[in-house]
Amino acid sequence: MRTRVLLIDDDPHIRELVTVVLEEEGYEVHTAPSGVVGLSMADAEPPDVALLDLEMPGMNGYEVCRILRHGPRTRRIPVVLMTASDDPALNREAYAAGADACVPKPFRREGLVAVIETALAQARRTNGKAGSEI
Repeated sequence: MRTRVLLIDDDPHIRELVTVVLEEEGYEVHTAPSGVVGLSMADAEPPDVALLDLEMPGMNGYEVCRILRHGPRTRRIPVVLMTASDDPALNREAYAAGADACVPKPFRREGLVAVIETALAQARRTNGKAGSEI
């Protein structure tokens, strides 16, 4: 069974690029154009990992991450935040919101996959099976 990634990003070009990269690496990718849509998708069918854009209109990645962390069906999903900023304060805020990892944009394929795999491995060690209710 392939690892399910939920990608939440308001930029259609980023969604397309990340989807192509991750599908080539063997992941099953589901996308959402906003935090609200992504949260609904995550609650309906929790993914193995969530990949969130930090800067989105309406609801940013921090807010989405916090809501995922408080949901009974979503609290154990590993969360990776993507940001185009190199401000270290953003990384601190991401971890404070409950993110498992941060990825800079633009990203390298190998770096993105490594961060996702590390977040999944950590979640498996911590929770048993990533994304499942325990």
